[in-house]
Amino acid sequence: MEIICKPYTSDDKAAVTAIWNEIVRDANAFPQEFPFTNDEGDAFFLSQTATVVASVNGEIAGFYILHDNNAGRCSHTANASYGVAKKFRGCGAGKVLVSDSLIKAKECGYKGLQYNAVVKSNYGAITLYLKLGFSIIGTIPGGYRRADETFEDLLIFHKSL
Repeated sequence: MEIICKPYTSDDKAAVTAIWNEIVRDANAFPQEFPFTNDEGDAFFLSQTATVVASVNGEIAGFYILHDNNAGRCSHTANASYGVAKKFRGCGAGKVLVSDSLIKAKECGYKGLQYNAVVKSNYGAITLYLKLGFSIIGTIPGGYRRADETFEDLLIFHKSL
């Protein structure tokens, strides 16, 4: 299965917003509580330093957003979020997206990539990040509120570029 990455365009908004909203509704990875309309999603994805989509046979399988992790003197470290459609999970789309984001972050002049909020039960993401050379640099106890109002730890990851 060939997975191809390309820059996001507004033509991708319905598919990317659908993936985003699927993750928001599942309430086990993204911090957002409310889904986007297609136009809200489009504005959000276009506002990032980079938004990239991965496709398989012309169908969007996933995406990532890349932006500054912080402002000013801390803006040399990037942050990214990834989304893979359920039907494409486990086929390597996540690895392609994370690997591409590392290249893109370096091209954009970032010195590192940091994830501030990886839910501790997100084993697929954690395993992938560790395989790709990220380090766990911290834990936020009870930092994520699940849909059932229970709390779960968040992990912070970093990789120098």
